[in-house]
Amino acid sequence: MSTLSIWLLFIAIGLGTFLLRFLFIYLFGKIEMPDWLRRALRFVPAAALAALVFPALTHPAGHLDLSVNNFRLLAGLSGAIVAWKTRNVLLTILIGMLILWSLEAAFAMP
Repeated sequence: MSTLSIWLLFIAIGLGTFLLRFLFIYLFGKIEMPDWLRRALRFVPAAALAALVFPALTHPAGHLDLSVNNFRLLAGLSGAIVAWKTRNVLLTILIGMLILWSLEAAFAMP
């Protein structure tokens, strides 16, 4: 593939991404959406984040691992509990990472 083809591909993908997002934002401001749809759309970012995080917690080595040896899952569950109780994003990340690092330091095989 030539350099020109790669740059044209980058430009086309960039324009496509921009147009898709711009049209959605533009139409969202022009079209009156039902309240049930507007309420449902509030959950899209959380659902997208969960779809990215969940496989990393449950499949750390490429296969399903729900054991107590899965430190990522334990730290993620701990972080979820902190998020539920405190609703503090920074505290959730801090506690989750501290638990993950502590578990890895205490129980990881050399």
